Amino acid sequence: MSDETDTGRYLRLTVDLVVEVLDVNALQAAALAEIRDPQTELDEDERREQIELVNSDDTGAAALQWLIEPDHVLALVDHVEEVEPREAMLGVEPSDGILEDEGEDEHEHDHPHDGPSHLH
Repeated sequence: MSDETDTGRYLRLTVDLVVEVLDVNALQAAALAEIRDPQTELDEDERREQIELVNSDDTGAAALQWLIEPDHVLALVDHVEEVEPREAMLGVEPSDGILEDEGEDEHEHDHPHDGPSHLH
């Protein structure tokens, strides 16, 4: 097998999602349970560091990062059965509650539903 990446087989998904945290304590408790789970691949120092990070974050962003799985995000896409999440990098940060629109023109070109406009 070649060391070069077959770019025709890999797609990068970018998702912006705003969530409202209704119970930060419950969110943190769920994340702490995940961090403390023996199946979680952390050494004791990493485990302590993550527990402190989750406990010190009043927004719930650090906790939410622990609870999102790439294959769960992939389930948001209809009609996809033959796709496997390979790698994920996740960032969660506080928000003002709305998605910031980068401009209508950019989004029209980013999400063509009828194929590329140059083919019409």
